[in-house]
Amino acid sequence: MNISYPFIRRPVGTTLLAIGIVLAGLVAYRFLPVASLPSVEIPTISVSASRPGADPATMAATVAAPLERRLAVIAGVTEITSVSSLGTARITVQFDLARSIEGAAQDVQAALNAALAELPIDLPQRPTFRKFNPAASPVLILALTSSTIPTSQIYDAADTVLVQRIAQV
Repeated sequence: MNISYPFIRRPVGTTLLAIGIVLAGLVAYRFLPVASLPSVEIPTISVSASRPGADPATMAATVAAPLERRLAVIAGVTEITSVSSLGTARITVQFDLARSIEGAAQDVQAALNAALAELPIDLPQRPTFRKFNPAASPVLILALTSSTIPTSQIYDAADTVLVQRIAQV
């Protein structure tokens, strides 16, 4: 006997069951919260380290790589992004949404302490970290300039026209 046999034998009951499931879905759909810009806080921590005068390749090899190795083993890490430039390295660590930012900060501090033995001794200060929410960053930054229109008129036009148009998007 297969699973569809009772439904084939009782078409009226099957139809009523299907209608009930559809109605329950419609009622549940009305209660779903929907937002055009939902508030999602992604636990993110940015680690910074500096070594004045070091070129980007040296920063990546001697500072960023040891830190990345230690940070990668923290539970709940979903993404690590590293940028090395002249004298500085910045590592951004994103965690799983279920992860507490406070617990993640403690784990990052422990990883930084563990990585100190692998870092160059000529660092002027220990690597630092800060917690931040990327969702709080601005979505759009707009600069308006004109060589013919005064700044006050540009400001008024931006405030009355552009703000309203952008808010409609």
